[in-house]
Amino acid sequence: MTVSIITIAFNSESCIGATIESVLAQLEAPAEYWIIDGKSSDGTVEKAETYRDAFAQKGISYHIISEPDGGIYDAMNKGIRLAEGELIGILNSGDTYQPEAVKTAVETFQSQKCDLMFANIRIHRIGGGSFVKKARLRKFQTSRDWNHPTTFVRARLYKENPFRDMGIHDDYGFYLQMVRQGRKIVTVDRVLADFYLGGASSRKSLKEAARRIRDRYLYCYRINGYSRWYFVECVGIEAFKFLFG
Repeated sequence: MTVSIITIAFNSESCIGATIESVLAQLEAPAEYWIIDGKSSDGTVEKAETYRDAFAQKGISYHIISEPDGGIYDAMNKGIRLAEGELIGILNSGDTYQPEAVKTAVETFQSQKCDLMFANIRIHRIGGGSFVKKARLRKFQTSRDWNHPTTFVRARLYKENPFRDMGIHDDYGFYLQMVRQGRKIVTVDRVLADFYLGGASSRKSLKEAARRIRDRYLYCYRINGYSRWYFVECVGIEAFKFLFG
């Protein structure tokens, strides 16, 4: 199966190298790699350009687009529209894949005939230290069980159901949309990516926390037909982040 990897970047000169190198280090190379940059004002694009020869040597189609966009999910949708692989993985700038990520995704889709898969992730705290967040499936839906950087999706589903671009958690909203559609979802009990805290989804600010609660509740749960009781889940996640994140 052919795999497309998409990385969204904006002013990521200091961290995009690690992300790109983790794609280059894959045991099974993806067919193509798209970097969708939001017209960075630092050296993000120049840094990305230095890897062209390395991707050519591995036979991976390497594309860099740098232009203004409407934000994270607008950029993701752009990459999805352009991707030509059968499977799509989205790895944001600063996050990294484990070397077996693409290989595991291909093997899982081939053996399980699934529509979407995700795996465990190692989360790195700002002050040091890390922990593993497990991938789980259960009746009660919570983002505590789901890990976007380890998620691979059949391209046609991403193309048919683009991110709504309504809130900061639209990736989780897409996942819930797939659950409600009855798509076959599989988890893999293996760490396939590393995520570094400090982005928009983890900033310690009461204002930002309130925004995240609203977005998760309205644009993930309610828009997908989930109960109003999920508001408690949204508040609980942000309270935990604020106290222990």
